[in-house]
Amino acid sequence: LPTVSVSTLSSAGTLRNTCVLTHDAFLPFYVGVKEPELLEPPCPAAAADTSRQQRYASGQYFFEYLVVVSLKKTKDSSSYEPQITYQFPKRDGMAKYQKEEEEKTLKAITLFCFPEGISWAPLTEYHSETFSFVLTEIDGSRRNGYCRRLLPGGKGARPPEAYCIISSLACFGLFSKIFDEVEKRRQISMAMIYPFMQKLREAPFPAPGNTVEIKSFIPESGTEIIRLTRPFDSWLEHVNFATLFSCLTDEEVLLVFAAAVLERRIIFIADELGTLSQVIHAVAALLYPFTWQHTLISIVPEILIDVVMAPTPYLLGVQKRLLDEVTDQSDLLVVDLSENKKKTFIISIGDEGAILPPKLKTELLEALSHRKKGSTVEELNRVVSEAFLQFFVKTVGHYASYVKRRSGEGGVFEKRSFYKAIESKTTRHFVKKFIQTQMFDLFIQEAEQHPEQQQQGETANASYARLKYENDPRPDSL
Repeated sequence: LPTVSVSTLSSAGTLRNTCVLTHDAFLPFYVGVKEPELLEPPCPAAAADTSRQQRYASGQYFFEYLVVVSLKKTKDSSSYEPQITYQFPKRDGMAKYQKEEEEKTLKAITLFCFPEGISWAPLTEYHSETFSFVLTEIDGSRRNGYCRRLLPGGKGARPPEAYCIISSLACFGLFSKIFDEVEKRRQISMAMIYPFMQKLREAPFPAPGNTVEIKSFIPESGTEIIRLTRPFDSWLEHVNFATLFSCLTDEEVLLVFAAAVLERRIIFIADELGTLSQVIHAVAALLYPFTWQHTLISIVPEILIDVVMAPTPYLLGVQKRLLDEVTDQSDLLVVDLSENKKKTFIISIGDEGAILPPKLKTELLEALSHRKKGSTVEELNRVVSEAFLQFFVKTVGHYASYVKRRSGEGGVFEKRSFYKAIESKTTRHFVKKFIQTQMFDLFIQEAEQHPEQQQQGETANASYARLKYENDPRPDSL
């Protein structure tokens, strides 16, 4: 990922430069920036903090920190604005520039915990919801934000509050279970949350298929043992296809997939924040082993709604109340995920149904029909992911035979020979478009740089899967 700075909107509505962030990828407000200079020499405490952060980044621990975001009345008491009211653990001993950048990041987190901005009023009932986002730092590193919004205990009308966990790990299902424990303790007392989070922070992150046990004491209930298990398919642990297929029919999912595979602009509309984040991550996962290379924002904060005007490809999630802000454009796909929708595709280019080869489209639908009612998340994920992976194997799985290598040098991909080798005209027509995308280009660049390890007689399918898994240092990065 490139070194960039992103311009975010100030409370006054003007653009200002910051050294962080985008949400689920880069917002298209790029400006060049130099690496910040070290204004103060790092003290031992700062060095220790850096060491801890390196361990967190290596995936050894569950999370970096937890923040509580509350809605506080503005100075004129006319509205509410989100503010961080607690951070656990507090990071002390940072250099001045580190502290400044940390404050900017924390400020940005409030935008994504409450993307609605100031349009809030005290509530007596509120259904808690869980969603996720991604922060991208100036050096290209990424951290995941997991958020649970809930109504704190009490009487009378009161605003909701958000609990946000920042972690280098992409594991939505596991953090949803953690938030269940957080919410249960919040209903007893705020003080019950932090001992649990401390135990969690000290626990090692389990390997795929393994379980970690957290002991936590609750008054009147005694010591509880919370078991957190990672799925075997670690690259899918940030994904739950159930929401996608509950909002869209199989045929509609293929239309969205067709637009995404050609890297078009796609906007998803829904009322629920959890629906938006889960569907967008699921759509990105359909592209595996390729990776979406453009803007991906699962929940666009109202203050950043102008991002929908960007001319570059994107996957965006927009709350339905902002629908009028996105329907004055063409040349994009707007997908309504809400239950009370009049039609699924509010705006479309019109050719989405003709993008995928007809035979392979039929095979995809057949493979998807093998889903069983009542199947687990892991079982559903496996059926869906294998269906779309086979689509890529059948269309471009022969790529390895056209990466020609010389001794001691990198490979060169023979593009023309590659697509001319495809017998089906409809498949060849699709592939000629697909190989022009950035996701395919990056995949091939990795293949060209990969050392020759193929053996005689190895099938194209096995070569395809093996190369991707060896190349991907973060198979769970989706």
